[in-house]
Amino acid sequence: MDAPKKVVLAYSGGLDTSIILKWLQTEYGCDVVTFTADLGQGEELEPARAKAKMMGASAIHIEDLREEFVRDFVFPMFRANALYEGLYLLGTSIARPLISKRLVEIAADEGADAVAHGATGKGNDQVRFELAAYALNPDIKVIAPWRLWDLSSRTKLIDFAEKHQIPIAKDKRGEAPFSVDANLLHTSSEGKVLENPGEEAPDYVLQRTTRPEDAPDEAQMVEVTFERGDAVAIDGEAMSPATILTRLNELGGKHGIGILDLVENRFVGMKSRGIYETPGGTLLLEAHRGIEQITLDAGAGHLKDSIMPRYAELIYNGFWFSPEREMMQALIDKSQEHVSGTVRLKLYKGSARTVARWSDHSLYSEAHVTFEDDAGAYDQRDAKGFIHLNALRLKLVANRNKRVAK
Repeated sequence: MDAPKKVVLAYSGGLDTSIILKWLQTEYGCDVVTFTADLGQGEELEPARAKAKMMGASAIHIEDLREEFVRDFVFPMFRANALYEGLYLLGTSIARPLISKRLVEIAADEGADAVAHGATGKGNDQVRFELAAYALNPDIKVIAPWRLWDLSSRTKLIDFAEKHQIPIAKDKRGEAPFSVDANLLHTSSEGKVLENPGEEAPDYVLQRTTRPEDAPDEAQMVEVTFERGDAVAIDGEAMSPATILTRLNELGGKHGIGILDLVENRFVGMKSRGIYETPGGTLLLEAHRGIEQITLDAGAGHLKDSIMPRYAELIYNGFWFSPEREMMQALIDKSQEHVSGTVRLKLYKGSARTVARWSDHSLYSEAHVTFEDDAGAYDQRDAKGFIHLNALRLKLVANRNKRVAK
């Protein structure tokens, strides 16, 4: 690859991406533009601006993307009830395509010929960042310093930082006990003290969720209202997408909901162990399932559930901008036309249960299912023919088996 002239770097303001900023400048002699996204990670981002300016960034972009993140990425994913490997709510995975989208757009605006990220060569994020970037601009150059440089240890990184006068926080001179990624949907903790899956994770790993044992001793009810598959109000109060997820995080975190200890299969081939906290997402999934129970036709719901694992895998593996994900999204969104109504959840010490749901779009017919007199709504005699027709092929198989066994 020819040396880039201008690079847009996904910049957190932390030590690693600060080292990358300086490395790009010294390695290629290029201009570096920084892009810092506020996805609700809960950190003050203005220090990143000051640090990037001090280090000679040619332009600095800091953007609040929380509403776009939830509206255009999190909510569409939750319409599918997406879970990777049956458990993981894809909190890290769904943030990467938005970051890549803005990297590519800023590169075009700034006249940059490359983008760069701080993902390592062992993880999934390198794949997600780069697949998204190439899908949006097939001619973009992507620089992944962790796959290129010889700064292969914490000592070498610190030495490089000191040589180039990059500020080092005191707690960065020693090994951090684990690595954290956070956004409005979740926190992800990996590495160091968490690398042995045979050892229980220490309590201090939890970032935004109370231990269930320490959660309130009284249950709390919360009502979530949906329109066409998306949450629009909590306890009757209309809110924006990011505000809804923020409020659900507060409620779920208070009651110890949404903690997951998972050993997952990375796309690059290895297994990894992570502690995920997704309090608001766990409430959102339970509530969305609850409203679908009464508004979604059985055939549509079962078809949707059958494609969900593939849809979730596409997101996990970095194919958000792929044609097949967009095709699946069209099917999923069609299924949500009547997924409107309200669900009441009961929150208590790590659990969130649907206890009531109602909707003007409901398919539930009490007249048909009642144990009392149904006034002719359902003729039970019809079931006999229904059963005989469905049993026909089973009878034929059984007769065949008896015949050939003689």
